[in-house]
Amino acid sequence: STINTTIQEGFAAAIRIFNLMDQESHIKEIAGADSLNISRGNIEFKNVSLSYDQDYSFALKNINLVIEPGTTTALVGPSGAGKSSCLNLIPRFYDPSGGSIEIDGQKIKNVTLESLRSCISLVSQEPKLFDVSIRENISYGNTNASYDEIVNASQSAAAHEFIMSLPDQYETVVGEKGYSLSGGQKQRISIARAFLRNAPILLLDEATSSLDNESEHLIQKAVKKLMQNRTTIVIAHRLSTIIDANKIAVLDQGTIVEMGSHEELIKKEGLY
Repeated sequence: STINTTIQEGFAAAIRIFNLMDQESHIKEIAGADSLNISRGNIEFKNVSLSYDQDYSFALKNINLVIEPGTTTALVGPSGAGKSSCLNLIPRFYDPSGGSIEIDGQKIKNVTLESLRSCISLVSQEPKLFDVSIRENISYGNTNASYDEIVNASQSAAAHEFIMSLPDQYETVVGEKGYSLSGGQKQRISIARAFLRNAPILLLDEATSSLDNESEHLIQKAVKKLMQNRTTIVIAHRLSTIIDANKIAVLDQGTIVEMGSHEELIKKEGLY
């Protein structure tokens, strides 16, 4: 007697799902796109501008920035300054309205999305977890990883100890969006995923924002180790996260207003 109601609920959900699946992505590959060939990991923004809607003002205006291979560049500035917009352009979540971005001299618009994104590890402010086991959530960074590799990544991210305290340990199902875990635990699983991915380019968007001071201290050394020999871009408001960056770019209203090391920017007594 209830089957018709269940079917109608299913139809309503299916309509929304298929409408979403039928939408074409705004990000397209060019015909005959080549694979990205990472030799050094140099990233360069050339006169990059970005407007999310042509009827609105630019989120980024004429950004010129060189991120040298194996170095850490921090993006800082007030809320809405354009930090996340810069970060989101690198894996082509959006395409710039003007200018270009190059990795090792290759325009990212001219390479395949798969080859581009396979070279990038991203840890965002809001961890993306699925309603599966912790092991499966971590291995999303590398689906071919062995159990030992997953454990090693978890230990590097200071997640192994709390995982082993759970009833089913690595087989514990975390629930939708990881609701059964604390904010710090979810973030550490997300960081473990980045360790496992082991990509040459690392993007950190407020990666330690959900961690308490103790948890942040636990992973700080590990994250610094992860940054070694990788091109890293980090967005953070905590001084402990950015103070050792090779270069700090200060953004305000979509433009870079200051650039230098922590010591250099302190001496300028500007926005930083």
